[in-house]
Amino acid sequence: MDYRVYCGVDFHARQQTICSLTTEDGVVSTHNLKHQNQAELRAFYSQFSGPVLVGLEASGYSPWFEQLLEELGHEVWLGDATEIRRRARRRQKNDRRDAELILDLLIHDEFPRIHRPTPTSREILRMLRYRHKLVKIRTIIKNSLQALAIQSGLSLRNRLFTQAGLAQLRTALMSPVMQLQREEWLQALESLNRRTVESVIWLKEQAAGDERISRLRTHPGIGLLTALAVVHTLEPVSRFSNQRKVAAYGGFDPRERSSGEKKRYLGISKAGSRVLRFLLVEATHTAVKSDPELKRFYHRLQHRHGRPKAKVAVARKLLIRSYILLRDEIDYAEFQRRAVAARLARENARPNVPVPLIGRPASTAQTDDSRERIEPHGYTRIDD
Repeated sequence: MDYRVYCGVDFHARQQTICSLTTEDGVVSTHNLKHQNQAELRAFYSQFSGPVLVGLEASGYSPWFEQLLEELGHEVWLGDATEIRRRARRRQKNDRRDAELILDLLIHDEFPRIHRPTPTSREILRMLRYRHKLVKIRTIIKNSLQALAIQSGLSLRNRLFTQAGLAQLRTALMSPVMQLQREEWLQALESLNRRTVESVIWLKEQAAGDERISRLRTHPGIGLLTALAVVHTLEPVSRFSNQRKVAAYGGFDPRERSSGEKKRYLGISKAGSRVLRFLLVEATHTAVKSDPELKRFYHRLQHRHGRPKAKVAVARKLLIRSYILLRDEIDYAEFQRRAVAARLARENARPNVPVPLIGRPASTAQTDDSRERIEPHGYTRIDD
């Protein structure tokens, strides 16, 4: 598409530097605008007519600005900040040169554009992050209440948060300060439980009628929250050409720093969504209990590399399987059927080697049929 106006924006929380180019006259202009005066900001971008392309680095402060540009009918591109800086040709860095660099990349079609989720996906992922934060705060509160209970001689462990356990906690003898903390922590816990339930109800409403969510939930271990995170993080799955790119997008790709004869392998990159990785790792606890193949894979890695790395490896497999289910539009039963068919095809493609010769050196193999006969049950008999 031929754009009439290109705008490279160096965006900050309170201001932005704009370097714009109008293709009709080839004039490049630079402007500095403050975000406090949004009327002036809207008036500046409203002056451009025709197809307008605005590029800026991806950040967490720009959603309102992206929405403003879309309301004006302009196209917005978000770029990888690390890649943009890597393509800078000068050592000096300031806002004007950053905006000029973004404009230059846009004009020469070298802008490292990243994917922008749809508005629906953005809202669902935002709600998943919100619920994740609620659960973290709730965990802190529960640990504080456990500490208060133990200091009062009440050690109930997980039973503390049952109805009977909470009743004992409220009647436990404590100092005035501990009583104050107990009441405030319990009130906060009740409020957090209510908000967490409300967020889950909202997420269930968003997942209702979505075949992709239902398809993923047929896989053992993948529940509502994990399915929502996978679907709206990978959407659309057609942008991934292979499974390795899916794993890298989720942050499960391994890092390596090797040089010469020294081999050094680091952990996973942890790029992408933290919530997605957290939910996938949590899903492994159920998946390894219900899926025989994942169970064997988990126990094999557990003995070799330990439990944490085994769980991360299974989480990576869950992400790859989810990608396959979404890409091929199949459920877990069909996935298993295809896996069995592929395994049988590999076994049939192997060379047909007699059972007695497998694992034996070639020099000891007998070629005289009169000296060696195959008995029933796979035993070998050697005649004198």
